[in-house]
Amino acid sequence: MQQKKHMSFWQIWNMSFGFLGIQMGFALQNANASRILQSFGADVHELSWFWIIAPLMGLIVQPIVGYYSDNTWGRFGRRKPYFLVGAVLASVGLIFMPQSDILTAVLPPLWVGAGMLMIMDASFNIAMEPFRALVGDNLRTDQRTLGFSIQTALIGIGAVVGSWLPYVLANWFDVENASVDGKIPFNLVLSFIIGAAVLITSILITILKTPEYSPQELAAFDVDAKNKELESESSILDIFTDFREMPKTMRQLSWVQFFSWFGLFGMWVFSTPAIAQHVYGLSTNDASSSLFQEAGDWVGILFGVYNFISAIIAFSLPYIAGRIGRKRAHAFALIIGGLSLCSIYFIKDKDLLILPMIGIGVAWASILAMPYAILAGSIKPSKMGVYMGIFNFFIVIPQIINALIGGPLVKYVYGGQAIFAIVLSGVCFLVAAIMVGKVDDVDDNLVAVEHEN
Repeated sequence: MQQKKHMSFWQIWNMSFGFLGIQMGFALQNANASRILQSFGADVHELSWFWIIAPLMGLIVQPIVGYYSDNTWGRFGRRKPYFLVGAVLASVGLIFMPQSDILTAVLPPLWVGAGMLMIMDASFNIAMEPFRALVGDNLRTDQRTLGFSIQTALIGIGAVVGSWLPYVLANWFDVENASVDGKIPFNLVLSFIIGAAVLITSILITILKTPEYSPQELAAFDVDAKNKELESESSILDIFTDFREMPKTMRQLSWVQFFSWFGLFGMWVFSTPAIAQHVYGLSTNDASSSLFQEAGDWVGILFGVYNFISAIIAFSLPYIAGRIGRKRAHAFALIIGGLSLCSIYFIKDKDLLILPMIGIGVAWASILAMPYAILAGSIKPSKMGVYMGIFNFFIVIPQIINALIGGPLVKYVYGGQAIFAIVLSGVCFLVAAIMVGKVDDVDDNLVAVEHEN
């Protein structure tokens, strides 16, 4: 059986570079969508209902894109056409979401903003899923942890820039950050425009710098696929068959992903109102105040901190995983992140909030790398795209559930105090850490056998 070529660090870097732009746009959305929607009139307990758009788009889009990218081959490649289409559409959403008020002749700005959020999320998913599959396509087993770790580092760099950009524009370049006549501050509008430009540029670097293996070459790396997969006709309905026949490791990881992403969604949606209330002392009726905009900018800084930490930690993950195993490394990271989220409840000083962000960054780095590195070893090369897409079910379903119940929990159970949604997120991370112990890491088992021999 043929072996894939060994890729250099910079080849892997270029292959994943588009993720920097995707995550910059994603970070701008995560840190600012809630306050944009609140500025357009959404109540705090309604935020999670608007955010349901994000995981719903992932649930629909990623498996379909995964299937078609598995079965696409042409002059532009296999995965790369999806990168480009997703980047262009996401850029449209980034440019128009904070400027939704210019379309008020058609719909209220709140609904236009929600629509742009939907376009962005669908487009991010179109671009993101093939990137995960491309690592599985191009890298040998012994390089996959490094590949997903480099992706995590680029995700961290892009997220730092995206999260900090509104604050930097306002405080270093004196770009207006006040809401005038109910409009979104110009520093936020400009940040989203810059994010769109970086997204397109970074995707083009990956497309121009990265070759892909053809389906025939990939089949040569997999004996079963060589004799069966390419000779059989396939259908989009095969997604349901693939779901039923998913590898054991994938089923086990599903519970880890469920609790991890339930927690992440709660953190993204409720951090701004939680910190505005718990640290800045604001009420739910202060969304248009300058102090609320200041709190929103500070949340962007905090999100940038955890992404900055994740970018640093990502480079050490292959070494740590090699020493103690991927499962144990991931469990430790989730425990650190869970305790950090819970600790926010006890902090009243905005500057001290940087400390838990360090622990959250450790968990985020591992969440973005370890589950995919573990999963890739259990998937046939010919099914890499569709299974990476199906794996996204276990990311988006917990977010949809949180979107449905998160707002009512804040309103009726937490008495309008969003800080308790953050605490729940921490508890979910701790549960996910427990579930990691039940996962069978096929690649780690093979490495252990090789070492024994």
